[in-house]
Amino acid sequence: MSLQRPCLYIHIYSLALVMILVLGTATTDVSGPPVNITAVLGHTATFKCPNQESGIVTRLYIQRHDKFINGFDLNRKLDHLIPPEYQNRTKVNQTALSMEMTDVTFPDEGLYKCIIYYGNPIPSKPFPEIYLKVTAKYSVPTIEKQCSERKNGDGAAGKSCQLSCSSTGGYPQSAVKWAELNPSLMSVVHNESSEDPISKTWTINQTITYNCDHPINVSCAVDDAVSPTITICEAESFSVRVIIAIVLVLVFVMLLLLVLVVLCCRRHQPEDPRDSDDENAVPLALRASES
Repeated sequence: MSLQRPCLYIHIYSLALVMILVLGTATTDVSGPPVNITAVLGHTATFKCPNQESGIVTRLYIQRHDKFINGFDLNRKLDHLIPPEYQNRTKVNQTALSMEMTDVTFPDEGLYKCIIYYGNPIPSKPFPEIYLKVTAKYSVPTIEKQCSERKNGDGAAGKSCQLSCSSTGGYPQSAVKWAELNPSLMSVVHNESSEDPISKTWTINQTITYNCDHPINVSCAVDDAVSPTITICEAESFSVRVIIAIVLVLVFVMLLLLVLVVLCCRRHQPEDPRDSDDENAVPLALRASES
């Protein structure tokens, strides 16, 4: 009997608290536009409830879809009323009238409501709702180019470049933005946004063509993530084949010059005087033998 009575009290109190929350919800309409707060996926969000009246706050309930999330009551503990999905992720600061939510997930996004009591059975005047927006950072976009020569109808030369931009792992869904490009010269070839069914994050891809006749520095951005800058329509540099041909010609010319120098040096080389003495000695010896 002694165990049944405390359980009965707890049950009665729980029902009374539910009725208070229902009545509180019915008497506290939304006042003004919601207050927007933003949290990064997996990080922490802080819900700050307004304190616009003097006096001691005896109770604070934070709700979502008219469902109790967390709060406090100076006379009783409310831990057993916190839903399991918020048990280890939410903590209320009684002094600051705020709630901290850790490990924020995408399902946490939405509207929340603060209900404050100043010792009276009727809650305070209505407050604006709090809207939590959950975001995830996109990866640094990869940007690629492929340019080719083009000819206009009037014979003017130019280039047509195909540019691709891709980024992953972000939330909410976003779009590709191009910097330093004239929209009138840009044509979208492929545009794709896909959501991961498990993580709920997005992958953004876009391919465009762009016509230009002078060098342009280009970058793309998805949300706050910006790609490295590349240059398109730059002046043509010598191809590898042309460079190799020039090197071979230079080597051939240098070898030819070297051969000519060697031949010239040999032609102008002075005769050895010993060779002249030998030639003169032969006739003298023949004359001496004859005599």
